[in-house]
Amino acid sequence: MALLRGLFLGLLVLAVVPSASQAAVAVRFVGAERFYDEDFRSASKREALTRELSRFLGTLGGRYLPPGQTLSIDILDVSLAGRNEPWRRTAADVRVMRESTPPRVRLRYVLSERGRVLRQAEETLLDWDYLSNVSARNSSEWLPYEKAMLRDWFRRRFGDLAPRR
Repeated sequence: MALLRGLFLGLLVLAVVPSASQAAVAVRFVGAERFYDEDFRSASKREALTRELSRFLGTLGGRYLPPGQTLSIDILDVSLAGRNEPWRRTAADVRVMRESTPPRVRLRYVLSERGRVLRQAEETLLDWDYLSNVSARNSSEWLPYEKAMLRDWFRRRFGDLAPRR
């Protein structure tokens, strides 16, 4: 019984810990409680947003980065698409999308491989044309405009590194 338990735990560790040959994305939200978007000021909303954006960026890393590379991303500020308009009694928690309220993410990244820096920069991503993105508008996923903007950025910055998976 102890042998089976030890074998099970060993397999579990192997399944959870990525191997050195896999690409990895580490996302850190720097001062998220002070981000421009008001949803980051609520601890529960902030936790859900940071978890979802981290998960999504990790997925993109698995798709676009070659094995063995590490991408560290510091998210410095976020403004989600649209704005809450609390004066609307019937829709106080609904984000109203307007041309003047595009998604915006300010970030800093370092792409490295075996301790050697391959690329690094600080950028502000902004999608003024987000309302014209039909796939995001018709998406049922959470944060569709932000994810479309991050997906496009990731593909432009790192798409040349590895074939699509």
